Amino acid sequence: MRVVVAPDKFKGSLSAPQVAAHLAAGLVHAAPGTEVVQVPIADGGDGTLDAAMSAGYRRMPVSAQGPTGELVETAYAVRNGTAVVEMADVSGLRRLHGGRLAARTASSYGTGEVVRAALDAGYRRIVLGIGGSATTDGGAGLVQALGGRLLDAGGREVGRGGAALAAVESLDLSGLHPALQEAEVVVASDVDNPLLGPRGAAAVYGPQKGASPDDIAELDAALARWAAAVRGATGTDVADRPGAGAAGGVGFAALAVLGATLRPGIDLVLDLVDFRGALPGAGLVITGEGSLDEQTLHGKAPAGVAAAARTADVPVVAVAGRSLLSPADLESTGIRAAYALTDIEGDPARCMSEAGPLLERLAARLAADWISDDDKERIT
Repeated sequence: MRVVVAPDKFKGSLSAPQVAAHLAAGLVHAAPGTEVVQVPIADGGDGTLDAAMSAGYRRMPVSAQGPTGELVETAYAVRNGTAVVEMADVSGLRRLHGGRLAARTASSYGTGEVVRAALDAGYRRIVLGIGGSATTDGGAGLVQALGGRLLDAGGREVGRGGAALAAVESLDLSGLHPALQEAEVVVASDVDNPLLGPRGAAAVYGPQKGASPDDIAELDAALARWAAAVRGATGTDVADRPGAGAAGGVGFAALAVLGATLRPGIDLVLDLVDFRGALPGAGLVITGEGSLDEQTLHGKAPAGVAAAARTADVPVVAVAGRSLLSPADLESTGIRAAYALTDIEGDPARCMSEAGPLLERLAARLAADWISDDDKERIT
């Protein structure tokens, strides 16, 4: 049998390529002769670079500023004229110095530096995954790194971070990177929030980035000034566009200033790694993530994999650290069964620390159900 293994990461435990490798090892050990095709995936946030490089993209190292200004070593990934940039790897929560949240001051400047590096290297199709950001600056830092100048009432340049936008009076785009005029920018995003208001970037996502209620009010007002400056410079108003509030408003800047298009993260990544190209001849797809839960039902990676596999009439099962979904929930996504580490190990700490060996044991159980001679009729 040919089995396609296409998991997302187990957050805090294993990367997607590591999950895929452990599953493959367990399957081959339990069912010798099984052909296993590993296609690690992501949803546009953490792990997007890993997924791209597992699919043959080449890593291009870059030094850039992290969300609070410290230099970090990051990269973009390239193949066939496309550059993949992962915001989480440069401006993400995990890049915060000392883990200290900085809702008011964190900037997307470093993400812009990576995009600029890709443009300077001649890439004219930029795929930007924006999940996992630490910022609420409306993408202003991104624009600054690409040559835009944010000016206050006295014509002085405004500093970085969302709170600094309270002083923005105008935006000068005359120095914007010239390659953006011919570049195609595609943003992987799964949220439909606008930039401002009770469903906006500050109100909805600010708390997880450390924003207090007072901070949220301050940031929302500052983002409104930023939106007005962008409208004055571009003649377009996209603040209410679904997805403008993604990644603390990076979605807004990408739409308004970079002329980007937004696509669901998992759909974009599945295209990048050519998941559908791995399906012909497959008898089973195995997907998964650290936790199968309510969020899985709303466009997370396993649901996207299941939807794509369903169009090719290939059955899908899932693995997870834990599963909180009922059989009916799973069926609604097209996943026929779920296998969780907690099924074979009751200690959550061990499920995290020993996820690799436990996944191999879980793969053996899965193989007995779906790949053994006695059960092949269940697949066909």
